[in-house]
Amino acid sequence: LFEYQIDIIFAQTWTDSRLRYNGSMKRLTLNSNMVALIWLPDTIFRNAKNADAHWITTPNQLLRIWNDGKILYTLRLTINAECQLQLHNFPMDEHSCPLVFSSYGYPRDEMIYKWRKNSVEATDQKSWRLYQFDFMGLRNTTDIIKTTAGDYVLMTVFFDLSRRMGYFTIQTYIPCILTVVLSWVSFWIKKDATPARTALGITTVLTMTTLSSVARTSLPRVSYVTAMDLFVSVCFLFVFAALMEFAALNYCSHGGLEPRRPVSSKTHEI
Repeated sequence: LFEYQIDIIFAQTWTDSRLRYNGSMKRLTLNSNMVALIWLPDTIFRNAKNADAHWITTPNQLLRIWNDGKILYTLRLTINAECQLQLHNFPMDEHSCPLVFSSYGYPRDEMIYKWRKNSVEATDQKSWRLYQFDFMGLRNTTDIIKTTAGDYVLMTVFFDLSRRMGYFTIQTYIPCILTVVLSWVSFWIKKDATPARTALGITTVLTMTTLSSVARTSLPRVSYVTAMDLFVSVCFLFVFAALMEFAALNYCSHGGLEPRRPVSSKTHEI
């Protein structure tokens, strides 16, 4: 599981007919101390590991009431949420990390969540600390989850991410390609230069083994094969094949295929 942290302004709007009033002011902006005196939706974030509200220098809350009973309640939160990653295409993978929220106790027949138009926005993307990913965009969905306590409206915001290839290109792909090319240099070395070809072959094999181990440390331990595993394995096969080519050539030239010498026959004259 991948864990990400996000700072959001969570805004909810609903209508409470009990708070209608008559007066010259169409809208009232109340102090955060008044939040505890009105009814609030029991919204929870289902995939959050923990969440913190901001209280410095004052509670980061906003409460507005209109004369028709409409209420706007906003709250600033920092949420650590979980995201299930599928790393089959690593490091060319793309992910959609969800932020899921719903009511804790009110089923669909008692409370319904609806998205407002253009209600999900990402601001100041330049300040996002995404060292390995590029932010591709936002999208939201509405689903129904069925439980023994009833059917609940499930609201989900997806953060679409695409992994950056720069680090892995420099650390893994380019060294592996150069190692394979270096192993092919042995084809231009004379077949009689056994020490040189042997040293070059063994060195490239050991280098590929080290690069393979380093590549595996850059991703979580998963039980399936990733795209990087396939690439490194193919490179290792090329390097190993270059070493085996010299072994086969040496065997054919000086080993088992050496022609037998004819047995000399001696003639004795009497």
